[in-house]
Amino acid sequence: MAKVLISDQLSERAIEIFQERGLEVDFKPGLSADEQIKIINKYDGLAIRSATKVTAEMLSAASNLKVIGRAGIGVDNVDVSAATSRGVVVMNTPHGNTITTAEHAIAMLFATARQIPAADSSTQAGKWEKSRFMGVELTGKTLGLIGCGNIGSIVAERALGLRMRVLAFDPFLSEDRARDLGVEKGDLQTVLARSDFITLHTPMTDQTRGMINKTSLAKCKPGVRIVNCARGGLVVEEDLAEALKSGQVAGAAFDVFTVEPAKDNPLFGCPNFIATPHLGAATEEAQENVAIQVAEQMSDYLLNGAVSNAINMPSISAEDAPKLKPYMDLAARLGSFAGQLTETGLRKVTLTYRGHVATLNTRPLTAIALEGLLRPQVDSVNMVNAPLMARERGIEVTEVSNQEIENYQATITVSVETDRRQRSASGAIFGGAPRLVRMHDARMEAELKGFMLFVRNEDKPGFIGRLGSTLGNAGVNIANFHLGRAEGDGSAVALIQLDSACSPEVLKTLENLPDVLTVKTLKFD
Repeated sequence: MAKVLISDQLSERAIEIFQERGLEVDFKPGLSADEQIKIINKYDGLAIRSATKVTAEMLSAASNLKVIGRAGIGVDNVDVSAATSRGVVVMNTPHGNTITTAEHAIAMLFATARQIPAADSSTQAGKWEKSRFMGVELTGKTLGLIGCGNIGSIVAERALGLRMRVLAFDPFLSEDRARDLGVEKGDLQTVLARSDFITLHTPMTDQTRGMINKTSLAKCKPGVRIVNCARGGLVVEEDLAEALKSGQVAGAAFDVFTVEPAKDNPLFGCPNFIATPHLGAATEEAQENVAIQVAEQMSDYLLNGAVSNAINMPSISAEDAPKLKPYMDLAARLGSFAGQLTETGLRKVTLTYRGHVATLNTRPLTAIALEGLLRPQVDSVNMVNAPLMARERGIEVTEVSNQEIENYQATITVSVETDRRQRSASGAIFGGAPRLVRMHDARMEAELKGFMLFVRNEDKPGFIGRLGSTLGNAGVNIANFHLGRAEGDGSAVALIQLDSACSPEVLKTLENLPDVLTVKTLKFD
């Protein structure tokens, strides 16, 4: 009989579901990390929330562990890479607490608009300071959404019901989806400059970390109020503290912090600052929902091998897995390649399967390509929820299959249409390994792996030498150099595999080289 450990506080209903499905379950919240490591080898499944830290050390001791179920969205407390390398499936429950988190953001908007916590403390202290707590109305004000995915779209709906104007920045929000939601789409600078209130609903990535900082705060409308119920670290807390003290920011309400538990923070004690201890998902309904979901998902996997909402494993039947495996890798890398090069709103994605691959079940290939495409901008995306997330953003997804063979036995092409351009990338399998064979109008043969640099330039003599010298002078070693010439527009494309990441300073130097049209850093797992 499979055995499950619940190591964090979880609804009793989760225990009941495991038992009803015939699984043995131990409920042991509050164990120390050392205590967890001592007993984890006895369990096939581990159900957690955010308190348990699933480290590489714990996983190395988990000799029988098959699945980790996170009751909630974020898996920051799980070493997913280590779990993957040990064959442990990591699942989450991406939609169980979206309503609750969105409602908390709305509550924080009201709290900061009317200074409710401070007014409550003052009144209960025996004071009657009506004039001190002059608030502002939400009606008629502009709410700036940074991130308009599942939670952000719910916040938009609630804000529109409060008669607010909603302005949204999300690179993956199409014009059609924005119209359906009733929001105006804008770039980040527009949202900063026009918003009376700003609320964040974006994942933590290299692009979003510290996105609200001294520079961006200076571009905001004086007296703006900022709410963050998304991720700690999206805001540079020291910069916001200065802006609150100067009055540039009239108020802020945070549920998440860079370091948690947040017992000492630059924002604490600042004027008109409100803090809650990561309560976004803390309602009875949400906790019940995520507990039920995680117990059902883990039971399904342990009993019959069914996989849903997996972070690190595709949902494929045992029969299809051997045939699809090399193409899964190819589709994922092509999607990631296109996603890392996409900077404006996606409108349409077309997956074209030609040759042998067109005879296979291509739905998981499309799903994993969408995962790679969306991952740079969307939190907790996996091949299970990627198609849903694409639909939520109004992205049209089309599959085209053609069993005729052209230059290769099988090719996959990912074509992307954005607000500004169209781009495509085609790949094939060489010797069992995935290769890029064409990028839009340029033929090339390149392996998509590790740290890479994408460069598009005017096809003129001397450019490659200048490019190589610049990287060499910066101490950046080139592992592989792939070239392709575009057809008809006088440009060329280079894909350069590097031994290490390219720093922002080196990237800036490359952008300033003569004849450079585009430079972009890429990273593949």
